[in-house]
Amino acid sequence: MRLLLLEDDSELRAQAARALRAQAYAVDVASTLAAADELAFVNDYDAAVFDRRVPDGDAVELVRALRSRGDTVPVLLLTALGEVGDRVAGLDAGADDYLTKPFAMPELLARIRALSRRAGGTDQPLLVLGDLLIDPASVTARRGDRDLTLTQKEFAILAYLVRHAGQVVSRSELLEHCWDVFADPASNVIDVRIRLLREKLGEPALIRTVRGVGYAAEDPRS
Repeated sequence: MRLLLLEDDSELRAQAARALRAQAYAVDVASTLAAADELAFVNDYDAAVFDRRVPDGDAVELVRALRSRGDTVPVLLLTALGEVGDRVAGLDAGADDYLTKPFAMPELLARIRALSRRAGGTDQPLLVLGDLLIDPASVTARRGDRDLTLTQKEFAILAYLVRHAGQVVSRSELLEHCWDVFADPASNVIDVRIRLLREKLGEPALIRTVRGVGYAAEDPRS
């Protein structure tokens, strides 16, 4: 999953970005509304975390702008404003959740996982495909009786494919959702990661190549 993080406090921004990347998220960061708006305009994010008060304004206005142009990305607002009226204003503007500062990082991570589940139309905390079990909370995967040793990027790719099991996912879509803004679209990094992932998953194959298009995760027993 790829996230957009808007936070003007450099220390908190770095801390949150580290925690999110440790959970295998690709994270793009911004410190102003203008920068976040530009990133959201050109990229497709799975979720966004916005500090409400930043130097150039109120992130509630950014949420309104996103919704007005049809962007349905789930948004979590972070703020020191804890009054009921402030929370209501953010939610009525189109935000999906609200977390008051100071907060515990594990709660932020849990709320993002909940947002992603709701966006995917499921309440299930685990991802399952055949004998493959993926736990996004612990960033672990198991196939049959084997624990899989995956890099964060391998985990991100596998989780994304399984979330879209049965669908063909293009290389550009994987790049868009599993890498950050610094990814090189001309490289063969996706093909290399998929090859290594297949080796770790073993047989029967769970990932099918659709020549000239991309990849599909499928239960080999179906």
